[in-house]
Amino acid sequence: MRLQGKTAVVTGAGSGFGEGIAKTFAQEGANVVVNDLNGAAAERVASEIALAGGRAISVTGDVTKIDDWLALRAAAIEDFGSVQIVVNNAGTTHRNKPVMEVTEAEFDRVYAVNVKSLYWSVQAFVPYFREQGGGAFVNIASTAAVRPRPGLVWYNGSKGAVVVASKALAAELGPDRIRVNCVNPVIGETALLTEFMGCEDTPENRKRFLAGIPLGRFSTPRDVANAALYLASDDAAFVTGVSLEVDGGRCV
Repeated sequence: MRLQGKTAVVTGAGSGFGEGIAKTFAQEGANVVVNDLNGAAAERVASEIALAGGRAISVTGDVTKIDDWLALRAAAIEDFGSVQIVVNNAGTTHRNKPVMEVTEAEFDRVYAVNVKSLYWSVQAFVPYFREQGGGAFVNIASTAAVRPRPGLVWYNGSKGAVVVASKALAAELGPDRIRVNCVNPVIGETALLTEFMGCEDTPENRKRFLAGIPLGRFSTPRDVANAALYLASDDAAFVTGVSLEVDGGRCV
């Protein structure tokens, strides 16, 4: 039980990578706060964790709003007494398309969900972690941050901001014993798959995307969860500022 006695907040945990992270953390002994904008999805994941013998609560909230972050922190502390881990997983993208076709509204939404959420998580939890003597952030970025490709320009940029901000936070918050790390997944079978592909999800189109991944498959929630588990655990007590690719060799 690598997270026994710890409490983790996981955003965007109602599906996809976030759901995988929440369930894996619970299996490893953590109390899990399942956050999602979709309250029903968050409640489903929390209920499934409880049915499997874990401890979890669901908290509906918008990661682009500070009031929702403060409510999330308060709920976690009220139910579990303390928080040691925050996983910034909630994310979105604009559809894969030429840069001149991305609207201002799409741009604003991508940066609000992918970048401003990280800002608010820091505002909400850094003072608390300082009081507690430390803590850990695990931020889910993307291989798009380190090996960007055409068609996802502003998504690439938003995830690049997550990686650079995480490294800067690691340097600044290290003296407070607050660790900050990133996981960079390659494209995976999540609800955003067709948006990342920019085309219909067909065997032929999948084959085209898989051709760039040496290990020959998409990432899975379990792949991402295992990396996040390591970075959140005491096994990584001396690891901070790391950007870990979970990509089957995509970034080689």
